Amino acid sequence: MFLPEEGNYNEYPSRLIGYSVANPNSAFPFYLITKSIAHMGCGSCGTASNGKPGGCKSNGGCSSGGCNRLNVHDWLLNLPFHDPESSCKVIEVSFQQGSRKDFYRNTTLQYFEKGDRVTVEGVGGFDVGEVSLTGELVRIQLKKKGIDEFNPDMKKILRRSGERDIELFNQQKAREREVLARSRAAARQLKLPMKLSEVEIQADGKKATFFYTADDRVDFRELIKLYASDFKLKVEMRQIGIRQEAAKVGGIGSCGRELCCSTWLHDFKSVNTTAARYQNLSINQTKLSGQCGRLKCCLNFELDTYLDALQQFPDYADTLDTESGTAHLIKKDIFKNLMWYVLPNNTKHYPLTIQRVKEIKRLNREGQKVAELEPVEITSGKIKEAEPAFVDLVGQISLRTLEKNERRKRDRDRQKQQNRPGNTGSQGAPNRNPNQGNPNRDRSGRGNQPQGGNRNQPNNRPPAPPRNRNENQ
Repeated sequence: MFLPEEGNYNEYPSRLIGYSVANPNSAFPFYLITKSIAHMGCGSCGTASNGKPGGCKSNGGCSSGGCNRLNVHDWLLNLPFHDPESSCKVIEVSFQQGSRKDFYRNTTLQYFEKGDRVTVEGVGGFDVGEVSLTGELVRIQLKKKGIDEFNPDMKKILRRSGERDIELFNQQKAREREVLARSRAAARQLKLPMKLSEVEIQADGKKATFFYTADDRVDFRELIKLYASDFKLKVEMRQIGIRQEAAKVGGIGSCGRELCCSTWLHDFKSVNTTAARYQNLSINQTKLSGQCGRLKCCLNFELDTYLDALQQFPDYADTLDTESGTAHLIKKDIFKNLMWYVLPNNTKHYPLTIQRVKEIKRLNREGQKVAELEPVEITSGKIKEAEPAFVDLVGQISLRTLEKNERRKRDRDRQKQQNRPGNTGSQGAPNRNPNQGNPNRDRSGRGNQPQGGNRNQPNNRPPAPPRNRNENQ
């Protein structure tokens, strides 16, 4: 294993630990030894300077991949090769934040890395794009797409973009929104059955590409003349599919993540409802359709796994003959290896194992009908919580605590009433004689009668002096 020389670690990416020799005679004689490092997302790429994003802190290359669509991470970046002359001289350049990519030949002696702004050949002028991929991965992409690496007609990279090039590029990008609005109005005025989704103007302002969607063929010859006279540039009309339009617009899918077509998926394969049937999904167009209005591309992601798992299930087992009637197959569960059947005039579902279904089919071929399907018992792995039983609590609640609290409250209110200034005696104690200071009670002759005496007899006894609480203690 070879490690970078001491003092030269800045020349290697932070994810590269080292490399080991696999075969010195091969074109790629190294095994990469890497580690995963979390990168912070670029939050201030809008405040870029000199064409480089300001938030990634990685020399102009966005390491998080959150700034561009269809972003590719180059794991072979800055890897030292034994023969630099055999390295790929073609660079992949992206436009419109990854919406469109193309390959250009690097005829200059400059070294470009991911994220650099470059000026490339355009139609009758130049255009400005961003380097998205370099090195050996470009050669793999060329082979995958069937493009000749040494094609003499391949466009070239002119130079690294300067301040003047970036200024013209930003001016043309600022026009795109206005041009798109005016072009849509012109298409509606001519009553053309088409929908314009995006406009891409070349950096020098000499050409504009209009991307549109339409169900049928559209005759837009008059529209092109109107665009050329109005916008003063060369017009190219390019028809795209509804899935490509969703990829350009972008959005969030029902899974909560960004759309696959706008992040990494670029090959759109046909999707039909058969894929949903193999996966035991209900045929609901609302749930199975994506933002483009077509069936979701993710229906094909796990289809091969389901097809491999369904090979062990018996064929021609849609019906089973029983004494109770003909049982019909309604579902196949590849996770539990069960086949669900239903009997006529019965809503109950019977799960059968694969061995039991094969046995019943063998008996049916011999002309015999089974008496019972013998379904298996389905038990869930989740422990069922015991429901609390009903308990009658009538008569088990005591009211003594409430009675004590009520008694304490009455005593406390009585004490507050007695401690008022108007009800205190000479020593500050409350007056317990209710007749003191009340002349009406003295005139009646009843207020001073002794307790327990005869009310009809005259009372000649003098009234008792008032007593306070201190005398009783």
